[in-house]
Amino acid sequence: MPRPGDLSLFGAAALAALALSACSDPKPKSASPEMASAPSAEAPATLAPPPEVGPPTEPRTVGGDGSPIRLSPLSEGDLKAQPLEGELACGFSAEQGSLLLAKGNVGSRDAAQGLVKVGDYVERIAAPGGFDGMTGGASFSGQGKTIRIVLTGPAVGGGESPPRPATLTYLRADGASLTLPGRWTCGP
Repeated sequence: MPRPGDLSLFGAAALAALALSACSDPKPKSASPEMASAPSAEAPATLAPPPEVGPPTEPRTVGGDGSPIRLSPLSEGDLKAQPLEGELACGFSAEQGSLLLAKGNVGSRDAAQGLVKVGDYVERIAAPGGFDGMTGGASFSGQGKTIRIVLTGPAVGGGESPPRPATLTYLRADGASLTLPGRWTCGP
């Protein structure tokens, strides 16, 4: 038989249980939209599609007044119109074709003379040290420009004058620059 003190404890517990059950919803709630879209551990993971890959981007002119540096391939007509003197030559070629040609004499202190075509204009350039000064790369200068040839790897192929991977960096007087990958070849 419950005692009066026990009844009050029993009654208080019963009231608390009744109050809690009144607050709960008798119908189960469906998952929230956030929960519905979350993958379950059993569902296979889906991967995002790979980003679209387009054609390689064209080398861009950096800095300067915003106008692009556009180097064009030298033609036979360009070389005949502005002949270069020297025993041996070095040249830089890229996808576009031959972008720089220079000639110099072996063992000479005279500068090697070269040509580069900017847009539609063939321009003269020079590098110190004759032919010998060009074989390991060179720094050419001309009116309003400096052109650096930097070797980036060992010779490719054999023979007397195998090409070497290199970069040509055209630096314009206004601070603009353009760097192109290609090949540097020196010899007869």
